[in-house]
Amino acid sequence: MIKATVNGKSAYTINQDSTLTCNGQVVDWSAVQVPSGDYSIIMDGHSYQAQVLKVDKDTKTVTLQINQQTYEVAIEEPIDQLLASMGIKDAMTKKVNDIKAPMPGLVLKVLVTPGQAIHKGDPVLILEAMKMENIFKAASDAVVKEIKVAERTAVEKGEVLIVLE
Repeated sequence: MIKATVNGKSAYTINQDSTLTCNGQVVDWSAVQVPSGDYSIIMDGHSYQAQVLKVDKDTKTVTLQINQQTYEVAIEEPIDQLLASMGIKDAMTKKVNDIKAPMPGLVLKVLVTPGQAIHKGDPVLILEAMKMENIFKAASDAVVKEIKVAERTAVEKGEVLIVLE
């Protein structure tokens, strides 16, 4: 059983055993992907054109455009529902990790400041190790809480360089 919440309001329970049901009602539907990448859907005798605008695997949300209307659908799989019932709903979400030195080296340049919001893939620090410059990038969206090192200082393997929140 999957739970889907549309636009943060409407909740649906979807089951697919031998037939597809939504909130206990059997749904008669079919869908095909058309050459443009969109989908042509026929459901309960009605035709719809759908386009997938965005898929966010981390938050388990899908943004769809159906007949020119945009919908954000949040999906809860059985494991999400089980964790929520046990009171550990956020156990599957990614934790923001501090940036640590993977090897001894010399900090050449710090590219961020405390309080700065960074996004996944943003460069945050340049470390010279084994005569090579290594650019450290943010693994996820975060805010720089503290910078633990100064430029032109040596660091050891495992040392925390930047604290994120």
